[in-house]
Amino acid sequence: MTRPPLPLLLLMLMYLLLAIVALWRAIDTQSMDLFSLGVIPVLIGMVLKAKWATVVLKVYIAIQALGFSALATTAILAYQISPEDVKVVVDGQSIPIPLIAAIAILLLAFQLFIAFSKSTKSYLTSEQSIG
Repeated sequence: MTRPPLPLLLLMLMYLLLAIVALWRAIDTQSMDLFSLGVIPVLIGMVLKAKWATVVLKVYIAIQALGFSALATTAILAYQISPEDVKVVVDGQSIPIPLIAAIAILLLAFQLFIAFSKSTKSYLTSEQSIG
C-alpha cells in the first residue's frame, strides 16, 4: 500500500481531527451538524482510496466555500448596520474579524490546492483503489 503525498496526508490528519471534534460535539450537544459531520465520508473515501473520493472532497470544499461566503455576507451586512456589535469573542478574548477571514481563506485555499493537485488525483485513482 502506497503512502499518500504529504499535503494529502496533512489534509487527512486535519479531517481526522475535525471528525473527532464533530463526533464529540454531536454526542455532547445531542444534535447533528452535517456541516461538520460531512467530513467523515470524505475521510473514509480518502483512506480507502475510493474512486469517488475526489468528487466528494471537491463537493465538501464547495459546501465549505458556500458556508463561509454566507457568513461573510452576513458579517458585512451586520457591520454596515451596527459596526460596534460585529465581533467574535471566545472565552472573553476578542478575535479580530480580518484574522478570522484570513484563516478561512487560507484553509479553503489549502484544501483546494490539495483537491486539484496531480499527486492527489494519481494517489486516489491508482490501481489499488477500493470502491
